[in-house]
Amino acid sequence: MLTIFEAKRIITMDPSLPTATHIAVKEGRVLGVGPLEELKDLGEYRLDQQFADKYIYPGFVEGHSHALEGAMWKYLYLGYFPRYDPQGKYWDGCQNLAAIQQKLLQQAQQLPAGKPLIAWGFDPVYFDGERLDKAIIDEVVADRPVVVFHANLHLMTVNEAMLRQTNLAQSQIEGVMRTEDGAPNGELREMAAMHAVFEALGQSIFDEVASLETLKQYALAAQRTGITTITDLYNPLSDQGVAVLKEATSQTDYPVRLVPAMAALEWQSSQGIERVQQCQQANTDRLHFGLVKLMTDGSIQGFSARMRWPGYHNGQENGIWNAPPATLKQMVMDYHQAGLQLHIHTNGDEAVELMLDAIEEAQTLWYRPDHRHTLQHCQFISQAQMRRAAKLGVCLNMFVNHIYYWGDIHRQSTLGYSRSRRMQPLRSAYELGIPVAMHSDAPVTPLGPLFSMWCALARRTATDQVLGEHEALSMEQALYAVTLGAAYTLHLDDQVGSLEVGKYADMVVLEHDLYATTPDQLRDMTVHATVVGGQVHVVRT
Repeated sequence: MLTIFEAKRIITMDPSLPTATHIAVKEGRVLGVGPLEELKDLGEYRLDQQFADKYIYPGFVEGHSHALEGAMWKYLYLGYFPRYDPQGKYWDGCQNLAAIQQKLLQQAQQLPAGKPLIAWGFDPVYFDGERLDKAIIDEVVADRPVVVFHANLHLMTVNEAMLRQTNLAQSQIEGVMRTEDGAPNGELREMAAMHAVFEALGQSIFDEVASLETLKQYALAAQRTGITTITDLYNPLSDQGVAVLKEATSQTDYPVRLVPAMAALEWQSSQGIERVQQCQQANTDRLHFGLVKLMTDGSIQGFSARMRWPGYHNGQENGIWNAPPATLKQMVMDYHQAGLQLHIHTNGDEAVELMLDAIEEAQTLWYRPDHRHTLQHCQFISQAQMRRAAKLGVCLNMFVNHIYYWGDIHRQSTLGYSRSRRMQPLRSAYELGIPVAMHSDAPVTPLGPLFSMWCALARRTATDQVLGEHEALSMEQALYAVTLGAAYTLHLDDQVGSLEVGKYADMVVLEHDLYATTPDQLRDMTVHATVVGGQVHVVRT
């Protein structure tokens, strides 16, 4: 039977019918939007008034996050900022290395003898003058391998016991940081160096996305924040991983639509193309294959991003390519010619330039009118590069949460005053007509589109400094970026992102009218419920 939901106000993101009080849902899709008296001719209906005193918006779309958010909480959290896990449990942050040592020791005492200790969330940029290395870990835990993932997941720090299980002491792999005498100091940067640890452990943390429990926890974390469509933007698409994706999303109560992107560096291009095309045959209304994720450089705050002149503000050496530039450009050409959509990690402006060159060359040799290749993060992109992106039809999905979590560090250490003003230049991108989205990159920062909207409006750092006020968005622009804008970058704007007839009936229900709130109210706003295909999922408190 037809169900008509009533709300105090419905924001549709449909320019032809921007607001309403009722929305009609049939067979999981929107059948009509408007006042109740205008929807009665749709047929016999059931009026659902559970949201009559609340506000309905299109379900939020998270265009760049990782299913690892559902796996990391099995391990020890060592982040600087406090966080909530998918179950809503509160975790304290660690503000000094002594606190980190204490937590490592406590965790080691609870583990069986010899079992590796894995932790995550550590961010060295907050520890001025101090750097976590193997010696600091060994002071408290030396009897077992210890792996501490940094918050950006592009670096890790390990202890001596872990290093002894690898060949990194003799290796010439780029990214193995060393002491003055040439011995590894325990810090490993980027994928090649970290891969040696994965081999020694017999497991890669990135493979943990191939777990039904991980995908359930991931969906729960998303649903709590109002997300109804979410990506897993670095999935190896192993046989087991694909099977688990199908199993999770086939469950009738799974509360999100899932969009995995194949990790391109895990495959030869010809094999990767075949794999994605094979997976696309299994697409459903809840599972959508077709994206390809390409990693270029690292992170700015980890000093592993590739930067153009004048480089890092504090004089640090330039960052690391995750593959040779020529290889990265060829991969763009291969996947572009195959008709697949690329989502490309680009943090530094040198990485942005390389990928714009690659896309321009691919478009010149093999023109595609609606490719929607998307540069991800774009923490540091110039006005000239954005003009090129607009000309080339490139989308930008910006890591806006970065302003709060690392804005102070970029002002002081990585970019300096002038360049830090144009981090995440969202308003400029809008004014240039570039399709724009914004994201959390969870588990790097917590899932939360409302928090991302606050970051885009307020542009305030953790010390309450405003960083680039001229790049701030309006409330309407910010809402667009986490709904229809993000859906566009996923090639799903015909299915989700707005409440229009024929689209999936995916909604987020809030207690507040966003257009009548101040930016600061967004920061701590909670979600009442989500609706996916007409099925209501009330947020558990």
